[in-house]
Amino acid sequence: MDYAYHDIAKMIDHSLLNPTLTVPELEKGCELALEYDVASVCIMPYYLKRCAEMLKGGTVQASTTIGFPHGGHTTAIKVAEAKRALDDGGQELDMVVNISQVLSGNWDYVQTDIGAVIEVTHAAGQKVKVIFENCYLNDAQKVKLCEICGVVGADWVKTSTGYGTGGATMEDLKLMRAHAPDHVQVKAAGGVRDLDKLLEVRSVGVTRVGATRTAEMLDECKRRLE
Repeated sequence: MDYAYHDIAKMIDHSLLNPTLTVPELEKGCELALEYDVASVCIMPYYLKRCAEMLKGGTVQASTTIGFPHGGHTTAIKVAEAKRALDDGGQELDMVVNISQVLSGNWDYVQTDIGAVIEVTHAAGQKVKVIFENCYLNDAQKVKLCEICGVVGADWVKTSTGYGTGGATMEDLKLMRAHAPDHVQVKAAGGVRDLDKLLEVRSVGVTRVGATRTAEMLDECKRRLE
């Protein structure tokens, strides 16, 4: 095996975005992320401040969403969301592109929208993942987004919110890795539900995955490494 537990755990963004999650479940989710020492917790914005407090001092990053889940917020609102998230202790922000503008081919708008969130986030020393929602896009649109994300300095390009009509596919992940510059990482979200799938996406250059079945995947990882 060409990996250690740490390599796999630090690929996982533990997702706590389901709108029906209760406060006790959010608390439990943050505790689980700490126990397994994952890369980050991606939590609903209203609970980010508490999440960041719980994670403080460890190696698990506090993250949340911007313009989630449909990306149709005005740029000014996305920037305001980003500033609030940063004030609340956010270290990685997962922002949704304006899907309507992507489908309309208004690339200047799309680039300005993404760039504005990245600018304010990078100024605070933190990182941005840009969510495409590939299930609604054609390959040319995905490639163009990868190019734009390279220009504006995105830290990751990400396949999906997990709340569209589809999630990460191997075809999309290969396409995104091929067309995003080397300095832009790739995140798979939606459909990575077991360790074998995580290892499969890792093999094509994915460095992060969004996951809800974190414990199951990492327990299996430990079992195999023993």
